[in-house]
Amino acid sequence: MSQNRDGMRYPSIDQLVSKVKSKYRLVVGAAKRARDISKGEEPLIENPNSKKSIGIALEEIHLDKIIISDEK
Repeated sequence: MSQNRDGMRYPSIDQLVSKVKSKYRLVVGAAKRARDISKGEEPLIENPNSKKSIGIALEEIHLDKIIISDEK
C-alpha cells in the first residue's frame, strides 16, 4: 500500500495524534515549529515532501525529529 504524500494528507492525523497525547498539543507544537521554520531555521529532515512550513513541521513530528511533551 503506497502512502499519499502530497499536501496535508501526509502524514495523516491519525499517525500524528498517536505521537502526541492530544490534538491540541499537536496543533500548538506544530505551529511553534512552523513559525521557527518560517523565520529561517533549517528543517530537521532532508527533502521534505511539503513546501510549506506547517507541512514540514508535521513531517518532523511524524519522523520523531520533534518531540512534543508536557514540559515547557
